[in-house]
Order: sequence, then C-alpha cells, then structure tokens
Amino acid sequence: MDLSTPRIMGILNVTPDSFYVESRKQTEDDIMVRAKEMIEEGADIIDVGACSTRPGAECPDEIEEMRRLHTALHPLRRAFPDAVISVDTFRASVARMCVEEYNADIINDISGGQFDDKMFDTVAQLGVPYILTHTKGTPNHMQDHPHYDDLMHEMLTYFAERVQMLRDRGQKDIVIDPGFGFGKSLEHNYMLLNQLAQLQLMELPILVGVSRKRMIYNLLDTTPEHSLNGTTVVNTIALTKGANILRVHDVKAAKECVTIFHKMQHPAIKDS
Repeated sequence: MDLSTPRIMGILNVTPDSFYVESRKQTEDDIMVRAKEMIEEGADIIDVGACSTRPGAECPDEIEEMRRLHTALHPLRRAFPDAVISVDTFRASVARMCVEEYNADIINDISGGQFDDKMFDTVAQLGVPYILTHTKGTPNHMQDHPHYDDLMHEMLTYFAERVQMLRDRGQKDIVIDPGFGFGKSLEHNYMLLNQLAQLQLMELPILVGVSRKRMIYNLLDTTPEHSLNGTTVVNTIALTKGANILRVHDVKAAKECVTIFHKMQHPAIKDS
C-alpha cells in the first residue's frame, strides 16, 4: 500500500460495549451495511474488532472473541474479497485464526505484544503487517493515574526496543501507533499530539486513532456522539505532524480531511 498519500482505516466494532454506541454492529446485516458504507466513502482498510479496549473495559474470553470475528469476517470476505482487512486483537491465537481462515491482511495489536508473549512470533510467522501500539497498563486500569517522567523519550525507547524484537523474528512490515488514550491523561494526549512528528525518527508509518475519544469530548465538555468536529480538527493536526493512516469512525469526514491536506501539499497538481 502506497502511503505517500495518507490512508483511511474505518472502524468496524462487532462488540456490544464499544464506547461510541453508533459503532456497535453485531448482526451480519448490520456488519455488511456498515462495511459497504465505509468502502463507498473511501476507506482503504477496514479494522474489525471484537473486543472493546476502551478504558475500564472487560474483554470477552478467547472463544467469544473468535465467535464474533467469525460472524463478521466470513460474510465480509465473501462480499468484499479484495478489501484490505485489519483485525484488532491482542491474542496471538485469534490473529492466527483470522489470517489463516479469512486471509486477514493486517494485525492491529493495542498491547504492542505485551498481553500475549506469543504475538510477535505469530505475526512474524504469518508474514502480515503488524500495527505496534504504545500502551501503558491494561484497559481496565490504564487510566488510573498514568505517569511519565518524559513521555516522548519513553515512547521512542518503547518503540525502538519492540521494533528490534520484531525485526529479530523476521517481521518486515511494521506500523507504529502512539496509542492516544491508552495509559495517557488528557495532558499527555495533547503533549503527544504536539510532539507527534518526533515519531518520524523511527522511519516507520504512523497510525493515529483519536476518533471521538475522551481526549476530545472531555476537553470540549460534550459526548462521543457530538465529537466529530473535534475529531476532524485533531486528525488534521495529526496529518501535519506526519500521520500516514487515520483510524476513524467517520470515513467520509476523514477522507475529505486527507483530500484537503494533500492538495495543500501539492497545490500545482491538477486533480484527475
């Protein structure tokens, strides 16, 4: 995938408890309608998640996570065989099932391999791109007074160490995700946004996922349902700081954001 123009990853939550109610799709019909809508709006990747990782979430067991993913991936692959599908999971066994049975293209692991010590070996064996996220703590406790002595130094050290662990196993394609909202206070999140360009030191694609998150709706004293405008603002800032992939609930709005950003960078090129 050419990332010279930023790409859009659409969120497809097959969960009953994701923080943004409108993103919850549990029946096959609802899943298919949402996937078709995202593709038509310009999503380059569909990120399917069956385990909510919002702060305070209790994740279902492995069997239930797999059941939910079977419900989504079987019809998705049948209807959209050429779609680029990412699976949002921290379990190596789930990652293997999704790649081997449904040809999942990408594994998106919010734990950066911390919750399952078999994940790095597994993705390297499977040979699929891996999204390495910075997370501090587990979902049910990660927002309990997170602390950093030097946020960006700790994050760059984390990525350097874990990228090397993946390279040692033969992993080729790695995307880094700084993990907005994962073990970070509101102040940490905006410090990270301000200094996001530092992550370009890793010379790896950067994914940013801020869509309708607490860092936006708490700051603006609103709700996830009323956070689209704030999301668009933060996504725009992220693009100026080097983001290559935006992970979003609202594909159309993000696509427009990328189109305008790209035109700003290349004003002399005529649109085809």
